[in-house]
Amino acid sequence: MLKKLLLFPLALLSLAAMAQPVQKLWYKTPAKVWTAALPVGNGRLGAMIFGGVNEELLQLNEGTLWSGGPVRTNVNPNAYSNLLLARKALFEEEDYSKANEYAKGMQGYYSESYFPLGDLKISQKFKDAQPSAYYRDLNIQDAVATTRFTIDGVTYTRQVISSAPDQVIVVRLTADKPGQLSLKLKTQNPYKYTNVVISNSEIAMKGKAPSHIDPNYVRTANGPITEADTAGCRGMRYQLRLKAVNTGGTVTADTSGVNIANATEVMIYLSAATSFNGFDKCPDSQGKDENKIASDYLNAAIKKSWPVLYKSHVADFHHYFDRVKFNLAVPADNTVAGLPMNERLISYAEGAKDPQLETLYFQYGRYLLVSCSRPEGGGVNSNLQGIWNKEIRPPWSSNYTTNINAQMNYWPAEVTNLSELHLPFIRFIKNAAVTGKTTAAQFYHTGGWAVHHNSDIWALSNPVGDIGNGDPMWANWTMGSPWLSQHLWWHYEFTHDKKFLKETAYPLMKGAAEFCIDFLVEDKNGYLVTAPSLSPENAFIDDKGKKGVVSIATTMDMEIIWDLFTNLIDASKELNEDTAFRNLIIAKRAKLFPLHIGKKGNLQEWYKDWEDVDPHHRHVSHLFGLYPGREISPITTPAFAAASKKTLEMRGDAGTGWSLAWKINFWARLLDGNHAYKMLRDILHLTGEAGTKYANGGGSYVNLFDAHPPFQIDGNFGSLSGMSEMLLQSHLGDISLLPALPDAWSEGSISGLKARGNFEIGMKWKNKKLQTATLKSIAGGTCVLRTVDPVKIAGVKISSKKTQNGYISTFTTQKGKTYTVSALQYLK
Repeated sequence: MLKKLLLFPLALLSLAAMAQPVQKLWYKTPAKVWTAALPVGNGRLGAMIFGGVNEELLQLNEGTLWSGGPVRTNVNPNAYSNLLLARKALFEEEDYSKANEYAKGMQGYYSESYFPLGDLKISQKFKDAQPSAYYRDLNIQDAVATTRFTIDGVTYTRQVISSAPDQVIVVRLTADKPGQLSLKLKTQNPYKYTNVVISNSEIAMKGKAPSHIDPNYVRTANGPITEADTAGCRGMRYQLRLKAVNTGGTVTADTSGVNIANATEVMIYLSAATSFNGFDKCPDSQGKDENKIASDYLNAAIKKSWPVLYKSHVADFHHYFDRVKFNLAVPADNTVAGLPMNERLISYAEGAKDPQLETLYFQYGRYLLVSCSRPEGGGVNSNLQGIWNKEIRPPWSSNYTTNINAQMNYWPAEVTNLSELHLPFIRFIKNAAVTGKTTAAQFYHTGGWAVHHNSDIWALSNPVGDIGNGDPMWANWTMGSPWLSQHLWWHYEFTHDKKFLKETAYPLMKGAAEFCIDFLVEDKNGYLVTAPSLSPENAFIDDKGKKGVVSIATTMDMEIIWDLFTNLIDASKELNEDTAFRNLIIAKRAKLFPLHIGKKGNLQEWYKDWEDVDPHHRHVSHLFGLYPGREISPITTPAFAAASKKTLEMRGDAGTGWSLAWKINFWARLLDGNHAYKMLRDILHLTGEAGTKYANGGGSYVNLFDAHPPFQIDGNFGSLSGMSEMLLQSHLGDISLLPALPDAWSEGSISGLKARGNFEIGMKWKNKKLQTATLKSIAGGTCVLRTVDPVKIAGVKISSKKTQNGYISTFTTQKGKTYTVSALQYLK
């Protein structure tokens, strides 16, 4: 038996390949709405593919195309005086309404907006408009979208890829009979643009993003879009290039588009670029040459055939995607897995068991992250919609919302073995620290760096609200820099890259801590508290029965600061330096306002045990310490874990898409796999909601995009993180295998997950019991395993002890070596 178990790594891989069909989202009809279209992306260039018959639509994006320009400084000279007045109102008068008004006086300008590149329309005129055998899909294993249909005995096929190696989108159109492709290609943008002819087969669409776009929730007398900018520092240029290469037939071009007649195969190459030259450079006067960038990518790509382009694209995508394999046992009576996705989701919502849908959803999250966040290619970090957006004024500007959403996008990056894809976000954090230093100094008269609720490609860091027009419950939230810093520590924990820790992570984390130290003040009991303080985006009823949002020392604030201080202490020890500052942080952490359990047994959200205006509010911000933090755990702080559970029960399971996703992580951290699984089923509930709905509106669209609603990609990534937490946890100094396995996942296997300490983990289980696991020690060092049952590690002497929360096995690993872990019950 032991010999068989030692073969587990190879057996697991072959099992994954045999048991898992090609992972696709497929449909019998074209997309009628954007949230039924299918996404492709290479980290910078994105397309939503509708699969129309007579008219195909590709809605296009370029990740660096935003309105505006570098952030302006000294935008509110009255901010600090209003800070002092707000604190006086809070501490001396306990007048929360007055503090709210002073907080408005601390606001700066709104963020900029992510901007659509435009559309490609492919028009084909058929005598018979009704196709037979219509089919479209998105193959997430190879990152290719296919549309296929038959008309008058001719089968037409379209394939679309967004290639990272070649930095182009390629559309390949074929007909299975010669001379049957006659079509027109047209490019357009919902804003102002100009089309120019480059050659008889190539056109370019040129345009310029606005100087400023107000958020979609703002109403202004002068209109939401500002065009004029005489200084050349606001409003970037962009260009989309299209070239058609035909096999058979003819091709011509004019300013209305490209016309192709009687071809058998057509290759459409799309290349795009902007003049964006960095968060601190004027995109016009200091911008890059978007014409040269777009044309260089295009001219290089058109020299390559489809097989060559496709092969390099797939190899590049597999480099990331293939690292993790996830399989669950399939019921013998499973009949829904073969259904098109829209029908499959309906069956799932009606209670059908479909474990392959759940593993597909897991891998779809990884597909989306690979497609919208790449360290190479000139792209930037994923925004609220990844890189996919069709609106001039997208929901919430499609910006970086740093009171959870921007961070949630990257929760799964490390654990699902996509560490490199974290780097664009880390670059953004570095940029935000630059502007944030100015914000900290000008708005708060502190050291360090500060970031607030909204940011953008320009690394905006001031509190938004347009100098007093925003609601402080979201506009004035101050904890951006310490929360962003958590991702710096995570990247080190999972990679053990000491150079990164020393040169990048530690200085940025220290800067965030310096802001927190200066921002904290003592309350009447000598505790260090934040003031003014918010719990995004919630409201309380104060002692006088009045609604309020601005107070002192919200639980989330204190948990985030505790997390930063704890991570910084650990980082200092790892580097064995900066002892004096470490001791200062240790002393400050000891004085932080502590967690409190309320009269209902819940974790208290506010400075006082107040009631919520909305008891079922979508944000559960005060459970930050449970996830993504590590201050609360059933293992280390059972009383606060129980209070967190009570909080979740009081809040209820309903919520927006990303809120449902966050709750998967909460329940997994509470080691309640069945409740985490319930939340997963809730987020996979098919929704047709189009407008904003904050309660009971969450779920998934037919293309598996997360429904806020409307679409936000953070729910996809938060769900992926939560599913990973159900299988593997490593935040408490040990590696816990299968800590929150639900009954529905009683048998399965996974390989390629990452644990802190830079360990790569594979597991196989049956009847909810671990059978065997592999552990590859990439960095070496001590490994501490936590398992429900005792285990043996082949060829290694371990120290093992039984605890109230399973067995702890400790052993020393060698760098680069793989270890086989076996449950003792399977060795008998």
